Amino acid sequence: MDPVRLIIVAVGGQGNLLTARVLGEAALASGIPVHMSEIHGMAQRGGVVESSIVFGDAQSSIISDSEADVLLGFEPAETLRALNRCNKNTAVITNTSPLPPFTAAIGKGVYPPLDRMLDLISAKTASLKAFDALKLAHEANNPLGLNMVLLGALIRSGIIPISADTAKQAIKDNTKQAFLESNLKAFDLGFEAAA
Repeated sequence: MDPVRLIIVAVGGQGNLLTARVLGEAALASGIPVHMSEIHGMAQRGGVVESSIVFGDAQSSIISDSEADVLLGFEPAETLRALNRCNKNTAVITNTSPLPPFTAAIGKGVYPPLDRMLDLISAKTASLKAFDALKLAHEANNPLGLNMVLLGALIRSGIIPISADTAKQAIKDNTKQAFLESNLKAFDLGFEAAA
């Protein structure tokens, strides 16, 4: 299989690493070779968390500038900040619900307008799917399920050759029983939103 390169960007606490683990296990269950790496410096203080996942025949998990086939963004400003990893053929799926950094929250900085960020992303990539994943997570009765909403949208895109059933089994194998039902519902809502 030709490599498919996925970058996931989020801020601390949004579930990026769990999403990467679920995708990695779903890929292995599908017989797809997978390479993964993570960057999470100040994640517990709201800093950026990035996962790189390469599906298929590849030698490493490194995804250089302009090499991502897919960018999955959990926070719109972080999606914009990762735009250098994209090219004109990259598909972008992003949450539109902002999580402003501390400096913007206390009035020492300005959070960029959402419409402007989405315009910039659209101008540089092949496709953009943007929706309020946090709202759907609330509908699933799981505000922490934003990651599962976006995972459902990613699987629905068909760019990653993993079936919804295989992804759901990986969710069952990797999430706490108390959140399983709402995580699966969040996944389904994201899957529907990406149609």
